[in-house]
Amino acid sequence: FGFDSGTAYPVLAGYPVSPNDEEYVLVNNKCQCVTVTSKFVPSKENPDEEVLERNIRIIVPLKARENISDPLSPLRTTFVYRLSELCKNCDPIEIELGGAIHQAQQANSCEEPQTCYTYDRNECYSSPVPLLYRGQVRQVPAALTPASCFAE
Repeated sequence: FGFDSGTAYPVLAGYPVSPNDEEYVLVNNKCQCVTVTSKFVPSKENPDEEVLERNIRIIVPLKARENISDPLSPLRTTFVYRLSELCKNCDPIEIELGGAIHQAQQANSCEEPQTCYTYDRNECYSSPVPLLYRGQVRQVPAALTPASCFAE
């Protein structure tokens, strides 16, 4: 964010797709399967000028459940994508105010859990499964994304 007379302006920092590629990744949301990239391309009106082109790639998981951790929940039929939410940066930054360093959040509404349409491989998901143990059925949590649930 840049500050100017009390107004905050969001700044999206991208990273290149590959060293030789001019395309930059602005958003890579594994939770909702959305990637936003940008690159400069020659202008159609004036080939001597370059314009910034943004591409939004959305993969819709057709067999996603309303509750991804419950395989018995109904299939999801509605998918909502809000660019403002996808682009928010919730990483804390340090800013200096009045000679003291403060932690600041770069976006609001970061506490609200985001709706996942598929498994984010960086998150741990589990689902209770029935287990017969000594004649009794017990509900035991089973890891749906084992690589993210157990430390190496």
